[in-house]
This record gives sequence, structure tokens and C-alpha cells, in this order.
Amino acid sequence: MIQLKNVNLRRGLKELLINASLTLNPGNRIGMVGANGAGKSSLFALLMSQLQQDAGEVEVPVHWTVAHVAQETPALNRSALDYVLDGDHELRNLQAKLTLAEQANDGVEIGHLHGELEHIDAYTAESRAARLLTGLGFSQEGQARPVSDFSGGWRMRLNLAQALMCRSDLLLLDEPTNHLDIETVLWLEDWLVAYPGTLLVISHDRDFLDAVTTHIVEVAQQTLTLYTGNYSSFEVMRAEKLSRQQSDFQKQQKQIAHLESFITRFKAKASKARQAQSRVKALEKLERVAPAHTDSPFDFSFAPPDKLPNPLLKLENVSVGYGDTPILRNLTLSVEAGARIGLLGVNGAGKSTLVKLLAGELKPQQGELVGAQMLQIGYFAQHQLETLRPDESPLWHLQKLAPTVREQELRTFLGGFNFRGDEVSAPVGPMSGGEKSRLALALIVWQKPNLLLLDEPTNHLDLEMRHALTLALQDFGGALIVVSHDRSLLEATTDVFWRVGGGAVTPFDGDLEDYRQQRIAELADSGKPSSADSGSGITRKEEKRLQADERKRLNALKKPLTTRLDKLEKEMDKLNREKNELEAFLASEDAYSAANKSRLTETLQKQGETVARIEQVEEEWMDVQEQLEQLSTEIQG
Repeated sequence: MIQLKNVNLRRGLKELLINASLTLNPGNRIGMVGANGAGKSSLFALLMSQLQQDAGEVEVPVHWTVAHVAQETPALNRSALDYVLDGDHELRNLQAKLTLAEQANDGVEIGHLHGELEHIDAYTAESRAARLLTGLGFSQEGQARPVSDFSGGWRMRLNLAQALMCRSDLLLLDEPTNHLDIETVLWLEDWLVAYPGTLLVISHDRDFLDAVTTHIVEVAQQTLTLYTGNYSSFEVMRAEKLSRQQSDFQKQQKQIAHLESFITRFKAKASKARQAQSRVKALEKLERVAPAHTDSPFDFSFAPPDKLPNPLLKLENVSVGYGDTPILRNLTLSVEAGARIGLLGVNGAGKSTLVKLLAGELKPQQGELVGAQMLQIGYFAQHQLETLRPDESPLWHLQKLAPTVREQELRTFLGGFNFRGDEVSAPVGPMSGGEKSRLALALIVWQKPNLLLLDEPTNHLDLEMRHALTLALQDFGGALIVVSHDRSLLEATTDVFWRVGGGAVTPFDGDLEDYRQQRIAELADSGKPSSADSGSGITRKEEKRLQADERKRLNALKKPLTTRLDKLEKEMDKLNREKNELEAFLASEDAYSAANKSRLTETLQKQGETVARIEQVEEEWMDVQEQLEQLSTEIQG
């Protein structure tokens, strides 16, 4: 197991952990959550012995192999497949020894090493690496290409594949879903759920955490708190804990006020001096309960657009791409006022290309793009963070947009994005990716756009900021087009989906689960491994198809049961209200007056009938609930 005992950890002048303790058991899948800068990545560095704690003990079993995603990828001429195989250190070590034994013509050692290689299933390593690469979106052709051919985002996928290839006891993943599309995130979820070792993952994607984790560690207020369950369970338990903490705080404040009042009133009286002194000592020894901090540090919203023409944008037979190569062809689309569109499609299908076209960063190769006269676009993309001046402050950037606005008003606005005090005038360069993303969003919000184009806006944002952005987007009065692997954001802020793929953009009639099922079916038909396909061949695909058909059948059986359960619950509510009314009458003095004799008899009879019916409904509700639970178990299994 992993144990941290009374750990203090400091980075520069900032104390990240004070007297923090934590125990993690083998096989746990732990999500680490907390605000940007709370110390999550530093804790990873501590577990990898890249950092040393200032006090306390950190214990990771010495025989454990630890895997993590490298942050740099050398521009190698070796193939992507070969690079991923390097992640299996045991395999590469045995292969190197075998080469030396063959050069020395040492038959005994050669035989021994072949036995070792068979023991670690080395002869399937290449196919396992290929399945990892396919799951992460690499084509067969791409797997043979040299590492140096790939862009930064795809190289990060190669590093992720290499970490997954490692025969690890402990896997550390820091924001693994950044640079991934929805389909690849779903594949990764399935892979991690089946991972036999101990997993620690830093993520701000609540759906990903819900799917993968068995425990959550909250890094907050310089301590570590372990919760059992996934992220949704953690939210409930944390809310309950904060509620109790606030209640204890308020009670203690009353106790402190009482003690202080006694001391103030009686410390000058000789007869009460000893008692007053004892209360001073009691006050000094009191272990203070901190007030619960539940408020988000973010408070912003989009102002209503000054104008909202309709349509905002029209595309007539547009083709767009890079150089002479079109990525999207013959697009005829219209973006209406108030539209809320999510873009779906694999990485490389053209989602970002479409957004760049709409933003005016790419010109049509053919056709016509017409924007409304009063069109005001707010465009967010990761490369825009590079346009921020590293030597200038958040306040300077905002003043460039609003040179005539009072500084205090600008400071107040930036405070809504948690830029406060000295942070407002600090240079942007040393800021984290999350802080830069917040600043870029603040600059967009200030400009009161009527069309928002957001390309992966949540990368680097912590959960609190993601939640604040979701709420702001829900109230946004203009049109919205968003590309994101954050399913919570997509589901909460968009009304329709456009699917981008095969050079076309088409409406998708369904939700994200429908899209997932459609992609699984398409990948099964094409013979490619998906999040629901191990890649082992026809038999496996047929098995998965049968399982999908069975799930559909079981879901069809669930529907009438769910409807019946709803009706029973409504009937129980009605019967309980009637029972309460009857009992209220029977508890009154009027019930036993001569004038209400017949009503009393009727009420007693009605009470008996109501109680009997409640028992019947409760029994039927239990039966239906059991049937539903059994079906749910079969569907999940």
C-alpha cells in the first residue's frame, strides 16, 4: 500500500501540505481533485521521488513498478509502434539480454531468456501495443510512421500509450483526457477500469472520474482527504461534511462568545477572578473549527449581446482545408441566433477546421461564407493562449480592450475569474495553463459576443471553473458552437449536435450515448477495436453484438417497470397524505363529539383501508424495485 504520514510539502514560499496523512490500498483507482495550484502534480512528483517532503514519511512499496506519462517526446525516427513497445521495460530488458546471449552463443542463457519472455507473454507484445495505438486513434499506417512525424497532441498520445504498455503496479496519469476526443476518452475509461494495478489520476472531467474511480482524494486547505466512491459520491459526501463542519463552527462560535462574555464581565471581580481565568485557559486550549468554504472563487456571466441578427452566419457550398487539400467539402450550413451546437467526430475529422473557418482564421477554398453585419465572434482555442503577452498582466490585457473604463471596474471584473489582489498586475508568463485559459475566457466575455466558438475550452480548467463556465454558458443569450471532450459541459450547454466526418458536416439526431453506440457499431463493422472491442477478431465482435442486442432487450423490459414504479410512488404519496389527514382528524377533540359520531366511524374505517392499501403498494413497489435492480445488474454485467 501507499502511505503518507504527517507529510509537510513546500514549493517555493507556498506550503502545499501540512501534516497530511493518507493510505491507499492496492487495486484502488483514485481520482485526485482540487483547485489548480493545490499541490496535485507535486504529490505525483513526491510519489515518483522527484520531490522530497519537508517533513513526514512517504512509503511506496520498493518492488512496485511506477508508470507515468512523459511530458517530452523526442523527435525520433523510430516507428510509433516501436516507441510504445519501449514502455514495457521488462520486455526491452530481456530482449537486450537475449541479444548479448546470442552474440556470446550462450545456449543455456538463450533458453532461459526465451522462457522468461514466454512467461511475460512477450510474443503478443506487438499486437498489444498495436491495440493500444488503435484505441488511442492511430491508424495502421500511422503506427508505422516515425515519432518525429507527429504533432504535439499526437505525441502526448504516444506517451500515454507507452505508459499504458508498462507492466506497472502504480499508474500515475495527470489530465490524461486533454488532447483526446470523446471516443478515445471512452476507450481509455474501459481500459483503466480493467487495469489490475493501483491507479492515481488527476482529472477535472467529472464524467471520466465517475466512470473510472473507486475513490477520490481531495487536495484542499493543505491536507489530503480520502472519500470512498466516484466523483458524484464525493460531491454528496463533501457537501454533507461541509454542512456538519459549518454547523460545528457555528456552535463553537456561540461557545467562544459565551466564554469571552464571561471573561469580559467577571475578570475584574475578585470573587469571579479564578473562574474567569479558568475560562481564559479553556479558550486558549479550544481546538478551533474552521468555517466551511463552499463558495466558488468564480463569479461571472455573459452580458446580453448588443445585437442578435438572424442568421449569424451562412455557408454556401464551402470547401475548406490546408494548402490545396480540402478537409471539409461542399458545406451548406446556417448558424441561427440562439443556436447551441456541439460538434462530434474523431480527432482529425475537421472539427477544429470548421471552427477556424467560422472564426475567420481559415478562408474558404471555394464557396461563400457570409457573416451578419453585426456579428461579434468570441473565439477560444488552445493556440490563442500563446497570443497573450507573457510580460504583461491580466489588467493590461483588459485595458487594451477597454482603455476608457475605470481601473476599479476592470479589477472587479477580473475578480470574477479569480484574479485578485497582486495577481491582477502580475505578469502572465509564469501563470499556469489554467490561469491563462481563465484570462483568455475573461477577455472573450468582456467583448459581449453574439456567437461563441469554443474549441476545447475546459483543458487546464479545474472543476470549480468548469462548473462556473457551464453555468455562464447556460445563460448565454447568443449562439454557441463548442468542441469538447467534457461530456458534462456538452450535455449541459448544447441542444443539438453536428457530426463532422468524411469531409461533411451533418446533423446528428441523438444524444452522446446514442453517438457512442453508433460509433461502437461502426467500428465493429469496420473490424477496428473500439472501447467495446478487444480487437481479437470476429468472434469477439459477434459476442459484443449479441451483448448489445441483449442490453437493448433488457432495456425494453425496464421501461414498463420504470413506468409502474413511478405510478406506485405517486400513489404512495397520495395515500400517505390521506393517512396524515385522517390521523389529524382522529387526534382532534372534535372527532369524539356527538355531532361527529358517524364521521368518526367512517374515518376509522377509511384509516384501516388506507393503511392496508399502503402496505399493498409498498409490497408491490419492493417487487418492482427488485426486478429493476436485477435487470440493471444484467445490463451492466
